[in-house]
Amino acid sequence: MKKLSRPITELKNSYDVLVIGSGYGGSIAASRMSRIGKSVCLLEKGKEFLPGDFPSKLTEASGEMNFNMGKKSDDNNGLYDFTMGDGISVFKGCGLGGTSLVNANVSIKPEPRVMEDNAWPAEIRNNISSFHEGVERACDMLKPNPYPEGKNGYPILAKTEAMRKSADYMSEEFRLLDINVNFENKEENHVGIKQGKCNNCGDCVTGCNVGAKNTTAMNYLPDAYNHGAEIFTNIDVRHIEKSNGRWKVFFNVLNTGREKFDAPELFVFADNVIVSAGSLGSTEILLRSKAKGLSTSDMLGQNMTGNGDVLAFGYNNDQPINGIGMGDNEIKDIANVGPCITSVIDMRNRDNLADGMTLEEGTVPAPIRAIMATTLVTVSRLFGNDTDRGFKDFWREKWREITSLFKGPFHGAVNHTQIYLVMTHDDSKGKMSLKDDRLKIDWPGVGKQEIFKKVDGELTAATSALGGNKVPNPTWNKMMDFDLVTVHPLGGCGMANDANTGVTDHKGQVFSGTTGTDLHPGLYVMDGAVIPKSVGTNPLLTISGLAERSCKLIAESMGASINYSFENAPRKEGQNNVTKGVQFTETMRGYFSLDEKENYQRGHDKGKAAKSPFEFTLTIHSEDVDTFVQNKDHQAGLMGSMVAPALSDKPLSALNGTFNLFVEDKANPDTKKMLYSSVLTDVNGEHYYFEGFKQVQNDKGFDVWADTTTLFITLRKGDSKEGEVIGKGMLKILIKDFMTQLTTMKSVNTKGASESISSIASFGKFFSGNVFDTYIKKIR
Repeated sequence: MKKLSRPITELKNSYDVLVIGSGYGGSIAASRMSRIGKSVCLLEKGKEFLPGDFPSKLTEASGEMNFNMGKKSDDNNGLYDFTMGDGISVFKGCGLGGTSLVNANVSIKPEPRVMEDNAWPAEIRNNISSFHEGVERACDMLKPNPYPEGKNGYPILAKTEAMRKSADYMSEEFRLLDINVNFENKEENHVGIKQGKCNNCGDCVTGCNVGAKNTTAMNYLPDAYNHGAEIFTNIDVRHIEKSNGRWKVFFNVLNTGREKFDAPELFVFADNVIVSAGSLGSTEILLRSKAKGLSTSDMLGQNMTGNGDVLAFGYNNDQPINGIGMGDNEIKDIANVGPCITSVIDMRNRDNLADGMTLEEGTVPAPIRAIMATTLVTVSRLFGNDTDRGFKDFWREKWREITSLFKGPFHGAVNHTQIYLVMTHDDSKGKMSLKDDRLKIDWPGVGKQEIFKKVDGELTAATSALGGNKVPNPTWNKMMDFDLVTVHPLGGCGMANDANTGVTDHKGQVFSGTTGTDLHPGLYVMDGAVIPKSVGTNPLLTISGLAERSCKLIAESMGASINYSFENAPRKEGQNNVTKGVQFTETMRGYFSLDEKENYQRGHDKGKAAKSPFEFTLTIHSEDVDTFVQNKDHQAGLMGSMVAPALSDKPLSALNGTFNLFVEDKANPDTKKMLYSSVLTDVNGEHYYFEGFKQVQNDKGFDVWADTTTLFITLRKGDSKEGEVIGKGMLKILIKDFMTQLTTMKSVNTKGASESISSIASFGKFFSGNVFDTYIKKIR
């Protein structure tokens, strides 16, 4: 499988539709908007992971963990994202595919009464078939199906049998769930992606290295790519502004070193913006946009829900569960662990909707299994409730604990542990706000709601059936003030009939005032943030159904109709083979003048006298360092920001530019040049063409430093090199900036230290070789 994302240097300055985020909402938006022929750009904060790239060890997983605690941290885009809140904390995924990369992929429809609730806009409540049509569209793409127990080599799972036993003991409904997992080898799935079958390794929630999990990276995103969408990763969108009837989206590029130069935010224009950064991300972006002047409902950030999530353990049961992920262990055919979640005890059919809940089993993924024995022993002593008694049982349990501690998690007490995930209905009264420009979650006392005591009772019953020790989430206790952790945050930009009661209308379009029904043209939210209440079960199918519904309505408002067919649809395996590349960021400073159009030195001197500075911070990026070195043009991509007060009082964005290193000067064979070119765009949408060169030649004296750090620049009117010259000048690299630049040199698309060193060495050898040829060899 090849990459779907493009190099950041290929990002353009304008699109018809810009999508922020690549979870269920964003991926659906990118797929459907590209299918109606719009130019689509998708910006994802996280990185792209291909099958085989996901962590399989604790040390690898630790490097992908973010802990957001209200403090600013740069380049914070690891795969596993934890946001710590007051009363409730959130775990979500961050990568191309969003949380679909790290969830259990359970596709379950909401209980009918959920969608009939008055919290929803009338257009949905009174036309529920439009939502169900969206759900069917989502199922056509996500391909949910139950675990095929006892068929095609897939064994009946011990954890599933244990759930049957618990359900029977509780007199509740048991069934296998539809999950978005592929159970047969496919040379090409419905969007042209090769997929292997599930090997039952159990590592779904740390990332599927087999490629069997039907994340959005296996369906909607490739479909968007096939239809022309341009996908970019490592881009952190900050806020959105209105701009002359269009939208301007401001962002930072992560993992480039731009922050080391305190570089300004970049921006891109779009006619339509679909915010799909997740309940937390979308709310944070709109809150920051509101703080900068965007008019929205005062309900923004309100009515957050954790979807009633509860994580717990049935520890050290009397029967094996086999719920421990296999990781790198050799799996000859199909393991006996199974996908993360396969079954449910469905208790939603209660007279009072708010009392209903779903109880599902899970697995412990391999990267964290090593810590489970000591962790479970500790928390079971502190907070556990042993559901059976007796002298023999006591010693059997002790022996299983000792076995786990000495032989590991595949044995003894840990291997006899059932992992539970419960979803129910909280009161949806969480609040999100900005503090010091970072998202803050406030919901003190949420875990003390009466429903969670009822959940605890059901968990005790489920564990009693297995003779185990019921262990609640370690944060749900008096000492921790009964704090909760959710993996299904919803709300913050809730749908409603008007701005008095919500943030968006029934199709996710953002209300433009604090009251009434006026809307921002072309601005939408499309993810879990729009859901106005808990859904009481896994929400991915609800989110996806609503997103499909919204896309259909948005397309119709554009005068278009979505063709959902897979027949005759374009097929592209992916943009790039994964080749080792190189990247660095540099800052140059100097002066230029609009009063000088011929001489660079005079342009510099006039600019300095007139206090007309010019500086840039640019990232040079090559996806393939070998091709970069061998090709005579030695061309890489270029993007970044430029500050030129004579052109604009705000920084300009330089996107989709080019950089050429040590190319021959045909007019002077003894001279080589470094070439820079890019279109500059100011905050009002005006364009300028920037071109610059460094002249590398052996003059009198040893002037290698001056030659390689002096840039002669020309500014032209418009967006091409044919435009009228409007100014000239010169820039230089300061010593302190050069030292910082060295720290930004990095390899891209490499695994391990040896590949990384090789990539940088190839670039360094080429650079130093040319310097040697020009300044040393000729002297000899």
